[in-house]
Amino acid sequence: MEEIVDIIVSVARIVILGLIIFRLFRILRPFEKGLIERFGKYNREAKPGLNIVIPWIEKLIIVDMREQVIDVPPQEVITKDNVTITVDAVIYYEPTDPKKLVYNVGDFIQAATKLAQTNLRNVVGDLELDAALTSRETINTQLKLILDEATDKWGTRVVRVEIQRVDPPQDVQDAMNKVMKAERDRRAAVTEAEGEKRAAILSAEGRKESQVLDANGEAEALKQVADAQKYEKIAIAEGESEAIEKVFAAIHKGDPTNDLIAIKYLESLEKVAEGNATKIFLPADLSATLGSIGAISELFKDDKSEVAEDSEESTEK
Repeated sequence: MEEIVDIIVSVARIVILGLIIFRLFRILRPFEKGLIERFGKYNREAKPGLNIVIPWIEKLIIVDMREQVIDVPPQEVITKDNVTITVDAVIYYEPTDPKKLVYNVGDFIQAATKLAQTNLRNVVGDLELDAALTSRETINTQLKLILDEATDKWGTRVVRVEIQRVDPPQDVQDAMNKVMKAERDRRAAVTEAEGEKRAAILSAEGRKESQVLDANGEAEALKQVADAQKYEKIAIAEGESEAIEKVFAAIHKGDPTNDLIAIKYLESLEKVAEGNATKIFLPADLSATLGSIGAISELFKDDKSEVAEDSEESTEK
């Protein structure tokens, strides 16, 4: 029996010793800090890592030092121009002094929420509706400064404040939607008009360029036709001139008399006159030729006189 009691006592001692050892050594993570109280009084601060806490004599309070979020519930706020809007916000904060955070405020989350709601009403209440809708950055900055200063004694730092909703009443929202729709319609009409104007300008410029190109093409065509006609006339005239010169050379090559030359000139001139040429090139010795033509004419007259006399004599006989 005594052996059984001894065994039970030994087991109890082992269990108690294990509990003591388990509670004696406490490990804190890198983002945690601890406050150690001895007999209900602050004794020291525990760092991340292994810490010794005497069971039933000392108490460890762990504080999370990471950045945390407080969601401020929506509330109705009256603006400077007496419009009731619904506003909510989000607060980002991080603990800086775990001792102040534990001992200077009972419920930091609730205290910070109420403080944010009160100052949110004050800041937004100083603005008109349009400014409240368009000045979120200003509201965020003012709230951050106010809350950061107020929560400094609680051992925290407000990192930033973000306004989530700024909702006006439904009738105001409907009116704003109509105004925005009218503005979008106006911009669309202006854009469409500018597009049509640009299209008309481009079309006019295209027609202008087309007309210029057509005019240039017609002028070039007329120029080419004129050049062709010019070259044609020059070629014809040169050909006829060359033909006359060849005839002239052929005649003189056979050493003809002036009478024969005159007759050939007349025949050549007759052929030339039948052509389409508007210009006739004559040799430089035209005066001599014309003299021969006059002599031939006199010869024909003398021949006619002789023939006439012979006819009269025949008649008298």
